[in-house]
Formats: sequence, C-alpha cells, structure tokens
Amino acid sequence: MLPIVTALLPVVGGLLDKLIPDKAAAEKAKLEMQVRLMEMAQQGDLAQLEVNKAEAASDGIFKGGWRPFIGWVCGAGLAYQFLARPILPWLLGAMGVQVPPMPGLDGMLWELVFAMLGMGGLRSLDKRMKS
Repeated sequence: MLPIVTALLPVVGGLLDKLIPDKAAAEKAKLEMQVRLMEMAQQGDLAQLEVNKAEAASDGIFKGGWRPFIGWVCGAGLAYQFLARPILPWLLGAMGVQVPPMPGLDGMLWELVFAMLGMGGLRSLDKRMKS
C-alpha cells in the first residue's frame, strides 16, 4: 500500500497548493495529509499481519490458507518434474517393465516457484521502496 500512498502524495499536494493560497497553511495541510495517509497504510499492513497470523495458526496439514497450498503444489511439481519423471521410468526399466514416456511440466513451474520464493523483481522493488 505504501507505493500507492507515495504516488498520491504529489497529486494531492499539488491540489492543496491550489486550494490553500497561504504557503504555511498549505505545508501544514500537506504534512497532516501525509501523516494520515501513512497511518492508513500502516493500518492496512497490520490488518494483513493479523490475517497471516490466523492462517499460520491453523492446525491443518497444509497450515491453512492458499499460500501454503501453492507452496505444496510447487514442491509436488518440482518433485515430479525433477525426481519422479526421470527416476521412475529408469527404475521400472531396470526391473524389466517398459513404460511410455511420462509427460513433462512446462516452464511455467519455474515462474511460480520463483514467485513463491520471493525471487521476483516486484517483491524486491516493494521492499526497496519501503526502506
């Protein structure tokens, strides 16, 4: 939410300059607006933290919520693509059982894994903007 707030500040600040002719009063109004917008952004972040805590407190095997589910799907996809797919046909072939080639997963799996691991550029950019 912080990037949205920082994008709004110049626009609203320009409007305040036009609406309030007194420079000191305009600067005071801008400062109050910035404080209020930052408080609102912080409240949104705190609300998301509470949601994250509730999801993490779940006793289910996947630890509740959609994020862990996506993590398990990524792990299962990687295990299939890089362990089961090459090893199972070789193992069954060594035992004398001929099996057709197993289907492979496409490159979209890597994009999903990188996003889940936070290796995408957007998360890095978001963290850089917060500091």
